[in-house]
Amino acid sequence: MKKIAIIVAGGTGLRMNSTIPKQFLLLDGKPVLFHTLNQFKKADSTILLFVVLPKNQMDFWAKLCTEFPEIVAKTPHVLVEGGETRFHSSQNGLAAITETENCLIAIHDGVRPLIRPELISAAFKHAELHGNAILSVPSKDSIRKWDHVLQKYVSVKRDEIRIIQTPQIFTLHSLIKAFNQIYNPEFTDDASVLESSGETIHLVDGDYANLKITTPEDLNLAESLLKSAF
Repeated sequence: MKKIAIIVAGGTGLRMNSTIPKQFLLLDGKPVLFHTLNQFKKADSTILLFVVLPKNQMDFWAKLCTEFPEIVAKTPHVLVEGGETRFHSSQNGLAAITETENCLIAIHDGVRPLIRPELISAAFKHAELHGNAILSVPSKDSIRKWDHVLQKYVSVKRDEIRIIQTPQIFTLHSLIKAFNQIYNPEFTDDASVLESSGETIHLVDGDYANLKITTPEDLNLAESLLKSAF
């Protein structure tokens, strides 16, 4: 089955204390977003890549593609204009796909550059067998949630909690059906959109190193992990 990856990168860099959006910051001398794209090509060179960016960031990305020619050489991709929310950005990425036959679509955060190729491949295989695959890891921390009845935070059993990551992989047909829904603010990720349409979500094991870069500390950690494990 044909494989496609929609890489959604809409960060601004605010929490990075940077004027440069986080997906464009350099990691081991190359833009974070390039590393993300390259992991998918390492997993399977036939994966078609779609990059969803805010309109006002497209020129900057084009400049980076000129400065770093390996971006286009190693990770050719289709550029898509993002939307107001993550839901609308994923929706725009989906709309850019011209495939008519059913295929598998991975939706991934542009600032998760340390996703391992073998995890991508395993998730695609699981999705082909079961209809979808969502990477997740157990919580390492104790968790409490707000109880509106008791008006206090109550403990949650840690072994009942999973931390959701990306990629999240679905069939094209199920995505088209799900994203025909009207936007709901409770859509926290693409899996929640699919679940709202009636899909049963299948969790697969992710990796703690598959971190989402949002702060300077995350970028420093990613540098260390990249040098030690990749």
